[in-house]
Formats: sequence, structure tokens, C-alpha cells
Amino acid sequence: MSNDMKQNTKPEEQLMLETDAKENEIKNGDQDPLSKIIGAIGKWQIWICFIVFLVKFPVAWHQMSIIFLAPPMNFTCSDDNNFTSQCHANCSEYTYDHSVFGETIVSQWDLVCDRNWLKNLTQTIFMLGILVGNMIFGHLSDRFGRRLPFLIAVFLQLVAGVTTAYSVNWYMFTALRFLLAVATGGTMVTSFVLTMELIGAKYRDTVGIVYQIPFNLGHLSLPLFGYFLRDWSSFQLAISLPSVLFLSYYFLLPESPRWLMTVGRSKDALKIMKAAAKRNGRPTDKIEVSMQKMVVDASSTQERASFLALFRTPRLRARTIAICFNWFVCGFCFFGVSQYIGHVSGNIFFNVAISAAILVPGTLISIYTNRVLGRKITLISSNCVTGLSCLLIIFVPQSLASHLTLGCFGLFGMSISFATVYLYAGELFPTVVRNSGVGLSSTVARIGSMVAPFVATLAHTSAILPPLLFGIVPLIGSCLCIILPDTRGKKLPDTLEEGEV
Repeated sequence: MSNDMKQNTKPEEQLMLETDAKENEIKNGDQDPLSKIIGAIGKWQIWICFIVFLVKFPVAWHQMSIIFLAPPMNFTCSDDNNFTSQCHANCSEYTYDHSVFGETIVSQWDLVCDRNWLKNLTQTIFMLGILVGNMIFGHLSDRFGRRLPFLIAVFLQLVAGVTTAYSVNWYMFTALRFLLAVATGGTMVTSFVLTMELIGAKYRDTVGIVYQIPFNLGHLSLPLFGYFLRDWSSFQLAISLPSVLFLSYYFLLPESPRWLMTVGRSKDALKIMKAAAKRNGRPTDKIEVSMQKMVVDASSTQERASFLALFRTPRLRARTIAICFNWFVCGFCFFGVSQYIGHVSGNIFFNVAISAAILVPGTLISIYTNRVLGRKITLISSNCVTGLSCLLIIFVPQSLASHLTLGCFGLFGMSISFATVYLYAGELFPTVVRNSGVGLSSTVARIGSMVAPFVATLAHTSAILPPLLFGIVPLIGSCLCIILPDTRGKKLPDTLEEGEV
């Protein structure tokens, strides 16, 4: 900028220009002061990522547990002798087929016939709890740091999860599951934020996708719990007790030095950064000098646009709607198809294990496709894989092998889509509304996951409706991707004006 231009620029505008320049420097050259001090990635970050990633196992267990808490069960009115699974208008007591499962929440509280919708409502309320937990702990992590809310969330997850196993009725079970979901949502948001704040910009894309793999492994291990623990209360207790290990994180997990700097706790940040730099084999003698740049950056960063700015301009409004719908697709299809596969005839443990096993390669492939093909083509292609796979279920001969195979292909597509929309949203929204945009997208995804259980269980009344809806929705998402720009390798937009380009 020339001297004449500097003289004619108002102080507020000059501050904004300087701040944007610093942000661009970080994004384009990995010149983040924290990364300069401790390194973009090293032994210290890898260790923190490892212990934080372990939290994703119970996240997967609790989110997908409804498959084994409320599995399909044959039943009959106690007056009959055959398990016909037909409802009787005047039946006051049902008898259940316990050849596969012992007691489930379905058999314990008679969640069949006119009460069948209650098990879907349980899962919908759970997903609502995830949404509430994301919002509450997202706010708490900005207010009180990443570490303390994380520890509170894992403690609440442990207490609520164990207590749920001793529920005496459906109301108590659902209420405790809601609290469990709030805690689970809290561990998700705090762990992701902490991880992203410690990793250099060069590696955030890869680490952000790898972050999904422990969830996939947790989903894969869930059938083992279900197979060896056929009673719902024992199963619930088993997937909850491992969270006791996370209480040790009080001693193992550091606070985010980036957050400490933004709130003026430089001494605490200095202590952590020295330990991190030493563990990574980097010099520690000039850390105090380098920290001054972080202090300036933290003091100059400020929010300059509201949530409504996402819908104020035509192009950004269209892009917001398109990316939010694709997040809805991920929440709706991932959890819906997963639950639908659990209701496919055959061995439920085998079905769930096979469908979960396909997620890990899908997530790993997304790293390659996003680098080579870009976000746009990757998202369109993966949504089409899911949509066409689900639609084919309607037309192929009805058999266990064909429906399971196509359902697994659908989940494979979603594993790529889910990893991609995380990256896409972070790169699509301008800096001034990025947090609001990603938060809105995540909220819409939770709405999709709340609707999913009701659609998945429609298979009991109509064999066509679930695969039809799970097929059409992602194809609509693919069409909406046409209006999105490909953000691979592009400069991140900072202002609302740049978001309109």
C-alpha cells in the first residue's frame, strides 16, 4: 500500500486491512506464530491428538447404540403361540422372541405397535441432545477454555451413561440419554477445536479428516459389545464405563496455548509452549520474543459480522443454503442408512460390522480425492454413490446380500461426504462469519440425524420409502453442489465481499 493510500485510510479500516493481511499470511504460508514456536506438527501434537482421538470411540458407541438397544424383535400377544409380530387391538401384554437378544428397551417397555414410535423418539431426542451439547460446550469453550469444558463433558458422559443403564422406565431412560447426548456433543466440539488449534495450517486438512477414523473404529467395535452383551442394561454399562479412563486427562491434557494468549494468560501459555517446543526438539530460548506477535494478533482479531450476514448477499446466501443442505444429507443418510442396515434381515451383528468396516477406507480415500479432485467433485461423486446405491435397493431382487451390499456402498459414499463437508464449510465461508457458518451447518446436520430414525424404521410398513428417501436426498445435494465454487488451493475468503466472488 502506498504512503498516500495509508494517509487516506481511516484508522479502523487500516486495522482491518492489517488484520486481514496477517490472517492471509498465516493461511498462505503457514506463518502462524504458534507453529513457528512449537512446530506445525511433532511428537507433542501427535500425543495430544492420540489421547483426544480416543474420545471419539464412546462418541460412536453412544450415537449408534440404538441399533442394539432397540433391535428388531419378533413379538406376539401373550394369548397367541406364534411370533407373528402383528398388533392386536385388545392385547394388553406381549411376549417377545429372546432367541437373539435378552432384554431390550423394546421388550422391557413394550415399544411396539402403538408405542413403536417411542423408540424413534428416543433417538431423535438423543440427536437433539448432541445439538444442544455442541452449542452449550461450544460457548463454554470460548468462555472458559478448551480443557475445563472438555473435562466436564467427559465426566458428565460417564455419569449419565452409567446411570442410563439403571433406568426403570422409558421416561427416565430418554431423559438420561438426553444428558448423555449433551455430554457427547460437548466432547465432540471441544476435542475438535483443541486439536485444530494445536496443528499447523499445512496439516489441518489431513488431521481434520483423520479425526473421523476413531469414530469409524468405534462404530466397527460396537457389534462386539452387542454380540457378547445381549441385555440392553449390560450393553449400556459396557459402552459407558470406558469413559472413566478420560478422567486421567485432568493430568494429561493441556489447555490450548492459542486460547490462553487470546485471554491474556501469557505466562500459562508460555509454560505450555516451552514444554511443547522441547518435546518437538525445537529451540526455546526465543519463545518470549515470538509470543509478542501472538499477543498483537490476538488483540487485533475481532468479530465484524453477524450471523444474518450469511443470508444478506445473493451468492453467499445460495452457497450457505447449498452447503447446509449437504450437511443435512450427511446427518440424514449416515445415521439413517446405518440404522436401516440394522433392520435388514439376517445377522444383525454381521450386518453392522460390515457396514462399519467400509467407513475407514472411505475416510482415508477422502484425503486423496480432496487433494486430487477437489471438494466439489468429491462431494458430488460421493453423494451420487450414496443416492444411486440406495435407489437401486428398490429395483434389485429383495435379498440379504443385495440390500446389505448396496447399503454398505451408501455408507461408503457418506463416509467421504462427511469428511468433505467439514473441509468445504471451513473454506467456503468468509473469515468474518466462518464460525457462524460452520455452526449453522452442523446444526442442520443434527436436524437430519433427528429425522433419520423415523425414516429408517418405515421399512416395517413400506419397503420402498426408506431407500427412496435415502436415495433422492443426496442426489438433490449433488445438484446443489453445482452452485458451489471449488475451494481446493484457493485463498480463503476473509470479507463478505470476497465471499461473493
